[in-house]
Amino acid sequence: MAIPNKSYNNVIHFLSRLGEYHEQIKTVSVGDIYEIDLSKQTMFPLLHINPVNVTTGESELLFNFQIFVCDLVSEKENWQNYQALQLTKLVDNKNNEQEVLNETLNIAHDFISMLRHSVQQSMNTVSDINFPVYFTQDQFTIEPFSERFDNLLCGQVFNIGVRVMNDFDSCAVPLEGNPGSSKGAGY
Repeated sequence: MAIPNKSYNNVIHFLSRLGEYHEQIKTVSVGDIYEIDLSKQTMFPLLHINPVNVTTGESELLFNFQIFVCDLVSEKENWQNYQALQLTKLVDNKNNEQEVLNETLNIAHDFISMLRHSVQQSMNTVSDINFPVYFTQDQFTIEPFSERFDNLLCGQVFNIGVRVMNDFDSCAVPLEGNPGSSKGAGY
């Protein structure tokens, strides 16, 4: 029987919670990339979850997302002095973009690790065989980006697929006259 709590909403909630658990992430948002709130009220670093699509397998659903981990770049004169102490003469940074790219890459790595190794899922104290398990596999390409809006935003973006088991049980389909259905169950 299909487990009704492995819905789109539950996968989004699970990914959002991973972002909330991470101590460096200050804001989690979901939606189209153009819906990222770049106002000065948004706390950064930001984890943005962009739903892409859902594909089906024999007994699973694969929810595909584009994940953005981003932060604002600070353009201060003292960055140049700090960077000069830390790096060679060949680097002439007038902002902390390199540091932001480094930190957002670390956060992206943490996010993938949590899904690969089920760190948060193992914290489940409920002994329920139907407890939803979300996992990922594959290799990931984490790509740096830099965008100039009213401010300079940079970070990392990667695509990730979240797999959940699903047996496509037709008995629970909310159809009139279907004896196994309870209207709206699992939706």
